[in-house]
Amino acid sequence: MIPESNLSFEQGPIRPPNEARSLLLRVTRNCPWNQCLFCPVYKGQKFSLRTADEIKKDIQTARDIVDDIKAFSWKVGERGLITHSVISAILNNNHSYSYQSVAMWLYYGTGECFLQDADNFIMKTRDFVEILQFLREKFPDLTRVTTYSRSRTVSRKSLSEIKEIKQAGLDRVHIGLESGCDQVLKFIKKGVTAAQHIDAGKKVMEAGMSLSEYIMPGLGGETLWKEHATDTARVLNQINSHYIRLRSLRVPMHAPLYQKLMNGEFTMRTDDQVVEEIKLFIETLDNTITSTITSDHIMNLLEEIKGTLPDDKENMLYVIKKYQDLSESERLIYRIGRRGGLYSSTDDLYRDQSTYDKIKKLVSDLSSKGADEIEQFINEMANRYV
Repeated sequence: MIPESNLSFEQGPIRPPNEARSLLLRVTRNCPWNQCLFCPVYKGQKFSLRTADEIKKDIQTARDIVDDIKAFSWKVGERGLITHSVISAILNNNHSYSYQSVAMWLYYGTGECFLQDADNFIMKTRDFVEILQFLREKFPDLTRVTTYSRSRTVSRKSLSEIKEIKQAGLDRVHIGLESGCDQVLKFIKKGVTAAQHIDAGKKVMEAGMSLSEYIMPGLGGETLWKEHATDTARVLNQINSHYIRLRSLRVPMHAPLYQKLMNGEFTMRTDDQVVEEIKLFIETLDNTITSTITSDHIMNLLEEIKGTLPDDKENMLYVIKKYQDLSESERLIYRIGRRGGLYSSTDDLYRDQSTYDKIKKLVSDLSSKGADEIEQFINEMANRYV
């Protein structure tokens, strides 16, 4: 039996979906801005900087956990490998969540690390560099180190500072661009301008880091949807980030935007309207940029909108056309199947007749209860993933 251990370190609440198998280390706590209307995360939580010594202590603890787990593997005859039996013994024992998360990280073998929380570029550059250097010293085999930040914060750094951070060991930055339309950015209280988005993005790219820019289809609402789509594309045309990640808007009750939705200040776009908006966005992206678009989140209706520009542009538009060419009843069936986690492609509609028939019956049952029942049902399912 693996020995009891009280080793643990601090971790934050969220990370990008593509960092699900990364080692998670908390560098700052919560969000220094924390005013975005669409975001329910960190509300009611106070931002605080952690000291370099605190963070280095956590990094050392994570290293000690790795050594502890590998020693156990040798003890039970697994030669230092993190096998299923090793993982089972750890998960079934009395260990901290962070200890177990390190074990799973070793099991997946990605070698990737994500630094939490929302905006780590807010740290003094010398402190951030010190932390990154220490991390690379303790984990020399890391394949990638990534973090979140905000355009406004990155924009305040000099290019030489960002290059220094890159040199210390940061490989990728995830930035929530959300919109390139200044009217939308002001309304949602993003605390940044389109010009700052461009400046920050260009600096990260010039520093040699990988850059993921997140955009939020639907965020312009009924009033500004065209401006939101086209202005966002124009901002990204100037940045040419490595990745453009789609995160369609959902408004749960605990997001501040919900109140504006209720009082009529903001009107949500329907799924079909958001699909049309994404079409306009992709059409407005220049054929001279080489960004990779991903739709890697369940909140997105069409997961298949993915590819690298400019070569895959027409294919992405074809994915949209396939959805738009469905009958109204088929689109409803697909939307329910997608929000329920049953479908990831419109082609899935025709792969399992039993599932199709069950959802079709559900649509009929909901329709009989009232005109708004279907949309309410779909929204409730989609909001579970926020």
